[in-house]
Amino acid sequence: MDLNLKPPTPLDYFASLVQSDDDLPLLEAAASLAQDEEPALDVEQVLDDVERLLKRVRSRLTAHADDLTRLAVLTQVFYKELGFGLNANDYYAPENSYLQEVLRTRRGIPISLAVIWLELAQGLGLNAQGISFPGHFLMKVALDAGLVVIDPADGQSLGVDTLAERLAPYRDEIDRQAGADLDEGETPLGLYLQACPPRDLLARMLRNLKEIFRSQEDWPRLLAVMERLVVLLPDDMGERRDRGLVHAELGHAGQALADLQAYLEAEPLAADHGALQARVKEIAGSAGL
Repeated sequence: MDLNLKPPTPLDYFASLVQSDDDLPLLEAAASLAQDEEPALDVEQVLDDVERLLKRVRSRLTAHADDLTRLAVLTQVFYKELGFGLNANDYYAPENSYLQEVLRTRRGIPISLAVIWLELAQGLGLNAQGISFPGHFLMKVALDAGLVVIDPADGQSLGVDTLAERLAPYRDEIDRQAGADLDEGETPLGLYLQACPPRDLLARMLRNLKEIFRSQEDWPRLLAVMERLVVLLPDDMGERRDRGLVHAELGHAGQALADLQAYLEAEPLAADHGALQARVKEIAGSAGL
């Protein structure tokens, strides 16, 4: 018997959760992000806490409640009675992305509130999904009466005019990136309301943390986020490049060179190719490699 087996690290645990898109456990994976801050965090406790909230909502419903009633009761309990909402006073605090803190304080950012709300909605049998809308994560529920788009910050349903108004500041840039032909008109609003797969939702959560820690130049915490992004998005060489740059900031020459050289080989026509080649030479020279 091998007595030297090491327990899985938080990153190992996360990797096991996201290895397949089939039945990816979104709530569990999202809750596990906080283990970089609290390695001893009991993720099962977070799941149990959400299950208790679900039981509270179910207790308000009859067995034959229709989908509109289930949605109305969920909104009432989640936002009015439990008081979930935006942490407007400290919007960019990393704790807003850690589900155990969102559950404790009832405060978060749209995407973290959405993860909890979606788990409850799906537990009630509602056809609810996230929407990776530009600037502000949204949710949608397909009801018998039609599609309802919801702001996870406050539970308000959003009409077409409001959605178009929210999209306006981002539309030109998004259409340009998508290669839209302006002669053919704008990209239809409906294309921005597509369901967000769990892997993409987790990536958006991690990229929120990435921007927070990068702006603070908190390289150790940023590296932990980058490790998760590389595991989550193994084919995204941009994340591999960014991890290499963080390794460089931390003086990890070997790891930095491995990541940056992998990016350069995979993306020979990238706009930053020349600048990164110079950075690779600089890192190698400083490390005597």
